[in-house]
Amino acid sequence: MPYLIIFLGAGIGGALRHAVNVAAARALGTGFPAGTMIVNLLGSFLMGLLAGYFLFRPGLSQDVRLFLTTGVLGGFTTFSAFSLDAALMVERHQYGLAAAYVGGSVIAGVGALFLGLALFRSGGQLP
Repeated sequence: MPYLIIFLGAGIGGALRHAVNVAAARALGTGFPAGTMIVNLLGSFLMGLLAGYFLFRPGLSQDVRLFLTTGVLGGFTTFSAFSLDAALMVERHQYGLAAAYVGGSVIAGVGALFLGLALFRSGGQLP
């Protein structure tokens, strides 16, 4: 059942993400990825609200938590989960680990994207 709950939430989140991207492109143009930035910031804010709410409402079912966080917000943006993980490390005073996680995720993520592009462009051969 948890997979179905997550699946349904992710569909809603993905549709919302697309709506934000389309609206941002219409309103602001396509010269800057404003839609993605809006989604990432809004998703992180909403994850913070949910994490705080869940902290003070411990009786909420795991299904509701999964639907809203892994499902809806996961479909909307995984950046919110990334932000929560980094914030938890900072709150635990694991500053070096948090910096490594943030820096490594961003640098390695962009690097992995370029590697995938290079593989595609080379016909599947590593550069």
